[in-house]
Amino acid sequence: MKYDTLYINGKIFTSDKERPFAQAMAVKDGRIAWVGCDEEAAALRGEAAEVVDLGAKRILPGFVDCHMHAVMLADFATQISVLPPSIYSIEDLVLAIQKVRADQEPGQWIQGWGYDEGKLAEGRAPNRYDLDRGCSDSPVVVQRTCTHICAVNSCALQLAGITKDTPDPEGGKIGRDENGEPDGILYENATRLAMQMIPEKTDEDISDDLVALGKILVSQGVTTVSDMGESIGARFGDIYGSAIRKGFRNRSAAYLGWYLVERHGEGVLADSPYFNADGQFRISGIKLLGDGSVSGRTAWCDQPYLPVEGGGSEPEYGMPVCTEKEILDAMAVCKKYKCQLSVHAMGARAIDRVVDLTWQEKPWMENPAVPSVRVEHVAMPTRQAMERAAASGIAWATQPIFLYSEIESYEKNLQPERIYDNYPLADWQALGVRFALSTDSPATSWATPSEPFANLKGAVTRKAWNGHECGQRHKLDIRTAIALYTREAAPLLGFTDVGMLKEGYAADFIALDRDVLEVPAEEIDQVKVDATWIGGEKVFQR
Repeated sequence: MKYDTLYINGKIFTSDKERPFAQAMAVKDGRIAWVGCDEEAAALRGEAAEVVDLGAKRILPGFVDCHMHAVMLADFATQISVLPPSIYSIEDLVLAIQKVRADQEPGQWIQGWGYDEGKLAEGRAPNRYDLDRGCSDSPVVVQRTCTHICAVNSCALQLAGITKDTPDPEGGKIGRDENGEPDGILYENATRLAMQMIPEKTDEDISDDLVALGKILVSQGVTTVSDMGESIGARFGDIYGSAIRKGFRNRSAAYLGWYLVERHGEGVLADSPYFNADGQFRISGIKLLGDGSVSGRTAWCDQPYLPVEGGGSEPEYGMPVCTEKEILDAMAVCKKYKCQLSVHAMGARAIDRVVDLTWQEKPWMENPAVPSVRVEHVAMPTRQAMERAAASGIAWATQPIFLYSEIESYEKNLQPERIYDNYPLADWQALGVRFALSTDSPATSWATPSEPFANLKGAVTRKAWNGHECGQRHKLDIRTAIALYTREAAPLLGFTDVGMLKEGYAADFIALDRDVLEVPAEEIDQVKVDATWIGGEKVFQR
């Protein structure tokens, strides 16, 4: 047979600029072999082993989340979720910790993730004294939604050796109370002091978590994922290989943290059989952290944050987390091995620094469709940074879900006009900046952080979850938003045959329960995935 499957009677949005809409498509060996209309498809019925009626449902390419943390998200799924609708206050968190402690032995770590002080009834972060009320005989660590800040109890501070006399590490800060004692809140690189004390899961445990996560992702229509700078280093390939053998279906690209390359040498990258591979899983590059987060007040800005009650008299601008030399050294390794350089930069000063250091470099990736340099998040770029990125082909991976879900923190930290011009997508479009949408899950304040439709709603309405406007000038139309989540996102990960329903591309697509191109923008987050296919095989059915 010429085709394995002929799909007919669909409302197909292909994300292909040349042919954005179709009614039918044929698949052969896991790839799109033909795209057309139902009238043309009628003549092909005898050439297909199977004919599938799509029931006039809206069909999209599978979503490509080009900036997320799959291993971290898989791990977080086993922890306390400090987010609505489970937890609304520090008191709720204390009770949740007590419940976990009741089911385990003293001394075992208790972990949580996702707190955002703007969403907690008390309007502040949990501290050591709060967490001690939940459990005092076991270490407790709760990561903030941005993952750049964590709160720990007294037991965890003791295990980490953090005392009143412990100096702040370079690129980090230890929170302190009015007496100078550690208050249990650790910022940026200081989080490692506590996190490194947590017993590591076995590779088999991690791969099992990934398999479970994969089932969630395909139910959400996410077929291609990323791991941006995780700490498992050279074990990436073994863990993903194991997960794939156990049934993990998502295409995946990983980026190694630069500090791992510094610690273990270039071989951690270049000696892996998955380095720049072309299979289901690949290692695509190196990632550095250039600064922190807007919600955590650690993004490195050119304008000060709003003052906070009880704060110091000096204006706060956030902080750099890596040095200029580290960026240059990492870029040299990326050029040597023909892999991508990825730098987290949210504040204007951090963005300017990475763009200034890279924009005049000749692209080094062998496939010109794949950007040599990626900048992650890009909340508040300067005009110069935008122009230089557009001129050089630097790609930006950004997250509309941040303003949508974290509006309380943004309003607390930034002047209104700065909020409106955060993530200035209209300016990027006008200047020709290359960018794509993603979630950064689980590093965002949303109970289902990898779910695409709330993210799309935020991009299309440019409103937060509570209805607050966030700069209407920068909203996207739904077709553009989907293209940025599929066609434009895939090459940022090194996948040049994913993200469109076009001849020669992978047959990764989803069927929706309602037409996301037609529903009112305020209802986009209510859309559900009915079915998901990867490589032409159905991997999810609601």
